[in-house]
Amino acid sequence: MYSYQLIYIFIAFKAKREKKREEKEVTFRRYAVIISARNEGMVIGELIKSIKNQKYPQDLVDIFVVADNCTDNTASASSNAGAIVRERFNADQVGKGYALDFMMKIIEKEYSYKKYAGYFVIDADNLLDENYIAEMNKSFGRGYRILTSYRNSKNYDQNWISAGYSLWFLHEAEYLNLPRMTINASCAISGTGFLLDAELIRSNGGWVHHLLTEDIEFSACQIIKGEKIGYCRNAIIYDEQPVTFTQSWNQRLRWAKGFYQVFAKYGRDLVRGIFKGKRNGFSCFDMTMTIMPGMLISSISIMAYAGVCLAGIFDMYSVNEIIHTTTKALLGSSVWYYCMIFMLGFITTLTEWKKIHCSGWKKVAYMFTFPLFMFTYVPISVVALVKDVKWKPITHTVVKTVDEITRVRRISMK
Repeated sequence: MYSYQLIYIFIAFKAKREKKREEKEVTFRRYAVIISARNEGMVIGELIKSIKNQKYPQDLVDIFVVADNCTDNTASASSNAGAIVRERFNADQVGKGYALDFMMKIIEKEYSYKKYAGYFVIDADNLLDENYIAEMNKSFGRGYRILTSYRNSKNYDQNWISAGYSLWFLHEAEYLNLPRMTINASCAISGTGFLLDAELIRSNGGWVHHLLTEDIEFSACQIIKGEKIGYCRNAIIYDEQPVTFTQSWNQRLRWAKGFYQVFAKYGRDLVRGIFKGKRNGFSCFDMTMTIMPGMLISSISIMAYAGVCLAGIFDMYSVNEIIHTTTKALLGSSVWYYCMIFMLGFITTLTEWKKIHCSGWKKVAYMFTFPLFMFTYVPISVVALVKDVKWKPITHTVVKTVDEITRVRRISMK
């Protein structure tokens, strides 16, 4: 089912060798940066600084923060850093989607005279490379109404959990979104670091997506409509990843449940889109595979295989021989999956080596723990099937500047 993504790797290799496209003439557009924050007073100041340090006309960028159900100093910290702040308190409508819709409606009502070309959606714990907005603006000028970016990490080197997240997002950027762009298919937005055409949001009636994974819901909905989501690999955003297994479990449980929700709501329309013969047929297939519970299907396949082995040999062999054969088959499948995921991590680490900001030995070590991180999706995907999952905030505590992040690589190179 996912074998086509192996072809993506070769497409990505070719795309990486192509020369960077030079823009002959660049139009500077006006943007609103929207930040949804829940008790992010510790980290949000550095994000706003990184936005104000952009190599882009500052008079064309306004920063909006929605302090969503906050009990700390997020609102005052954001205001002191130079953002336009609105507080939102709603115990019933909980989640980023509601916060985004709340702020987008305020912008349309109170700041429509500014005529923003687009909205950047950034998480409060992020940092932006100084060329982020300029690079996204160039890609926006090529006709894309939705754009995602290169998602790097603030804390790759913290432990195997943060590295597992980070390596996957790097793989997603360069070995899923880059080849999609190359073959003129649609990419997918992923949580943070994306740009939306303001007119598209107005025509949608605001942000109307409120499933547990509102980003993937939005992507699926737009792909069904025939929209092409672009990818700007030169726009780098730094994201903070969870470091405790409890936080990681809760977050990925929400993602898994959210993917099930999106599949249940949009799966039929996506499958229809595959066979309608339209130009976005492959994009519909690709998005179907994205939201398909792949890890769950793999687990069921292994169990089914074991069941067939048991049924086929029960009358022919002793119990010990049955256990031995079944165990051997299960271990063989596990080793195969480990090697396959390891190769994905190995290739991504090798090609993105200079952009991974940690010591060399950790880069190597985390290639081996990456498959283990991915394997933990197996119990998560099973639990998500039966558990009622609610949105839970993730605590962010890594306070760094972009210079401090990139300094790690400079020191290790020396």
